[in-house]
Amino acid sequence: KEKIKHIICKMDEKKREKVEKAWKVVDENFSSIFSTLLQGAQARLNPVKQAGQLFGLEINVGFNGVWKESLSELSGGQRSLVALSLVLAMLKFSPAPLYILDEVDAALDMSHTQNIGNMLKAHFTGSQFIIVSLKDGMFNNANVLFRTKFEEGVSAVTRTVNTKLTQRGRK
Repeated sequence: KEKIKHIICKMDEKKREKVEKAWKVVDENFSSIFSTLLQGAQARLNPVKQAGQLFGLEINVGFNGVWKESLSELSGGQRSLVALSLVLAMLKFSPAPLYILDEVDAALDMSHTQNIGNMLKAHFTGSQFIIVSLKDGMFNNANVLFRTKFEEGVSAVTRTVNTKLTQRGRK
């Protein structure tokens, strides 16, 4: 019985160490990604008060050093950027070679849409993205664009290579 208790204690300690390591890395990525997407903004993940990171994390967002009491104080676009930043921070912790994003910029204005493209290029250099968007600002950093158009009852697809980006990539 004592041996089992000892093993359980060791496993609990390893779990705590792994969760703490993951939390710190995701928090750092979350903060970096969010501040890239929204200039003058800060974000962090804090352990739930008096419970610790094993019981949950709270999202805190601030603008120019003034921290919001609740996420309900944010606009819809700001909440979208918080959610996108957190998801991407978790994906960066455990990266994949390919991501598919479907209209992640739907609630955003053009400047924030462009910031997403810039952030993906800066933070995810080892990954490829397939991004569906209806906004032109998203495509400034795309290597290849596929545009669909519905004409006379038929869907047509055109492929465009961004020669500016592909030439920069070769140098």
